[in-house]
Amino acid sequence: MTSTIKVNTIQNTCGADIIKESSNTITIGASGDTVTLASGASQSGFGRSGSVDWQTGSIKTSTFTPTSGEGYFVDTSSGAVTANLPAGSAGAIVAFADYTRTFATNGFTIVANGSEKIGGVANGSVTLSINGQALTLVYVDATEGWINVQNAEDTEAATPPFIQATGGTETTSGNFKIHTFTGPGTFQVTQLAPSPSGNPNSMDYLVVAGGGGGGSCCGAGGGGAGGFRESPGTATCYTSSPLGAAPAAAITATVTSFPITVGAGGAGGGIACQTGSRPSPGDGSNGSNSIFSTITSTGGGFGAGVVNNGGPGGSGGGSSHANPSPVSAGTGNNPPTNPAQGTNGVCRAPDADDMGGAGGGATTAGQSGPSTRAGGTGATTNITGGPVAYAGGGGGGIRNIPSPNADKNNYYPNASSCGTGGAGGLGFCGGTPQPPGPATGVAGTTNRGGGGGGSARTGGPKYHLGGNGGSGVVIIRYKYQ
Repeated sequence: MTSTIKVNTIQNTCGADIIKESSNTITIGASGDTVTLASGASQSGFGRSGSVDWQTGSIKTSTFTPTSGEGYFVDTSSGAVTANLPAGSAGAIVAFADYTRTFATNGFTIVANGSEKIGGVANGSVTLSINGQALTLVYVDATEGWINVQNAEDTEAATPPFIQATGGTETTSGNFKIHTFTGPGTFQVTQLAPSPSGNPNSMDYLVVAGGGGGGSCCGAGGGGAGGFRESPGTATCYTSSPLGAAPAAAITATVTSFPITVGAGGAGGGIACQTGSRPSPGDGSNGSNSIFSTITSTGGGFGAGVVNNGGPGGSGGGSSHANPSPVSAGTGNNPPTNPAQGTNGVCRAPDADDMGGAGGGATTAGQSGPSTRAGGTGATTNITGGPVAYAGGGGGGIRNIPSPNADKNNYYPNASSCGTGGAGGLGFCGGTPQPPGPATGVAGTTNRGGGGGGSARTGGPKYHLGGNGGSGVVIIRYKYQ
């Protein structure tokens, strides 16, 4: 038996109307109440008010089919994403938003179901390609299909309260970002930290110039290291080299473009395998300057060839072997900076006539004598997150090895000790015994600013190439998170 209850109003225990019919209008819920469907229950016939339920637990990173009544956050940081719309029915609604602010890099495409329309276009699709873009679509009818009812193209994203910049090769070390320039470029600062507390807009730097080329011919001088200039590292929490001491200081960022110059290494002396009378002069070439903002590091001085003086520069180049004429080495820290950007090259020692002088390095002058002709020591810094040496001087060359097959270690017992000078090039150091062929100085390491090694002579009047200087580098470090 079916029972029927007929009432116009149902009240709660407090006397407030919770269901009321009046003039064919039914009101559910009293003022301040929340009307909730029971678990598992569904509603029909109510339509939608233009809103969606955002699916925060299901971020979309690949092709998917949306469900009417839902909104989706789409992540295109790893690649483009496509949404295939469901079959349209009047009142259906879907929405989408850029989760990672990357739609401009990898687009998000929405494709109609079969021959259905988007904005009146059959078989249509729409691609969102603006960072932060959001879109809401409602299906109206077969004439127009899905209609865009809301398109936010200027959605603002929060920005970190730190420097934001681009340029060079970007890496990170903890909370710090590092930009490394191995060639010319632009360092672009696009945002500053809003608060000056704790110096968040400070940028530490390393600027190393190109090393000088080593001299050619017998007993040639090693090239000087490129100038080495560095800030103290205290602003961005790393251990700098000793050359980062005061009065060196970090640079304060401004929203602007900073042109970056990275100096090339100087060419080694270019006289090779000539016979007969001694050619001249056979000098290497100076390295080129590196520049960031107000900081200029000077290219390394050239190593001397034949009987000649070493060149001045960030660090000075070594002299030739000096027999019979007096010669001088190149001066370092030229022009002067404080702290000094390099050291002097050296002449051969009075009792080492057969060896060229070595080029100066960032922290010590070159050496020359019966026991060594090592280039001056470079400087080691942790600006990139670990210890790396830069700006070593080039080693000096041997004047003469009496025959192509002579064991130079017997003829010059200490010749094998020619040093790298940090990242500088070796003076000529062959095998044991020395095979026939060119006795060319070793090049300085690329992007370390080392001087090129001086060359030697083998088997009589044969004169050989000096080593090229190593190119420089510019490194910038700042707090980014």
